[in-house]
Amino acid sequence: MTPVPADSVPLPADFAQFVTLEEAQAAVRAALPGPGTEWVAPEEAFGRRLAAPLQAKVAHPSATESALDGIAARAADTQAASAQAPVTLRIVGESRAGQPFAGEVGPGECVRIYTGAPLPPGADAICPVEQLEFRGEGEVSLLTPARTTDVRHLGDDFAPGDELLAAGTRLTPARVALAVAGGHAQLPVLRRWRVALLSTGDELKAPGSPLAPGEVYDSNRYGLRGLLLDCGAEVLDLGRAPDDVAELAARLDAVGGADLLLTSGGVSMGRYDFMRDLLLERGEVTFWKIRLRPGGPTLLGRWNGLSVLGLPGNPVSSLVVFELLVRPALTGEGLRTARLRAGAPFGHAGQKTAFWRGELRGGEVVPYPKQSSGVLRSLSDAQVLVRVDPAQLVAAGDEVEVLWLG
Repeated sequence: MTPVPADSVPLPADFAQFVTLEEAQAAVRAALPGPGTEWVAPEEAFGRRLAAPLQAKVAHPSATESALDGIAARAADTQAASAQAPVTLRIVGESRAGQPFAGEVGPGECVRIYTGAPLPPGADAICPVEQLEFRGEGEVSLLTPARTTDVRHLGDDFAPGDELLAAGTRLTPARVALAVAGGHAQLPVLRRWRVALLSTGDELKAPGSPLAPGEVYDSNRYGLRGLLLDCGAEVLDLGRAPDDVAELAARLDAVGGADLLLTSGGVSMGRYDFMRDLLLERGEVTFWKIRLRPGGPTLLGRWNGLSVLGLPGNPVSSLVVFELLVRPALTGEGLRTARLRAGAPFGHAGQKTAFWRGELRGGEVVPYPKQSSGVLRSLSDAQVLVRVDPAQLVAAGDEVEVLWLG
């Protein structure tokens, strides 16, 4: 294929250009296949999302038990206890986790008990060890009444059949612990997305190699790889492809087993933007170009049935578009936004939706000094992206919508 100017590439009748951010987000979500389900052990579930609701198989606690170390007694026997007039009870045994007391507590009796141990029949209250004076092995004096509030009742936390976690819940350490407490040795989770990652461009070099004028290190691949891993995706790293049509097509043909191919570079308006040309001429295109700054030249299409999202080569553009389009599609979550007060004016980008890099100062957000899509430090130093809609004027003191970074 001979490279041709972008304006001479024939466009299909259903080809969409200059879509809105919301249209692009919906298209990327629709481009992913339906999520599959797999079962994993709890130690492999952290950060994953539940594919189905999770119900408790057992009760928690599994018995009525003590919340404290102390003694278990009949509350009625201890009501008069005080530091000035202690009540003395006879110790008839002990109950500890895994080895409960086998008998029954009668009037004037108690058993030593430890946190999490089953409450023996006859007892209905706990006196903490700090309020006890032991008199040899057989008796104990209570300096305060035993309390029924220090008893955890069977199923207080949850009972069999109770829903523990809803479908789609992200499994944090506390939620994995809850699932295990509910009796689950395997958890149904959404299959990890498998995303192939490819950088394109003759100018790209491996980290640490010598650079000639005009060459750059392939930073996009490392930034995008980190973002994919942060989203819980499995990354198929395809390395770098030169500006050669035949080799680029061969790289695309060789992608197997991926849900999405994510590329950077080769999708703008230049004569050597071959990723754009390949999809337009030999693949399918859903949209090309978004009313967005940075990241306008983004392209979504298909190659031999594989969904391809082509990100711009400028480093800021590729990483910002990932946050806006790819992260919500992979995680199933909305954008992580908040409302903050602007500490300085933010300009608009004409008919495009702008996402300016912003820094937090004294509870307000101000523009990062350099907003060029080639200034990678702006994403490293900024804490938020500030959304400014088409023709919107943002003055100091106005409230703005921000997207959290990191």
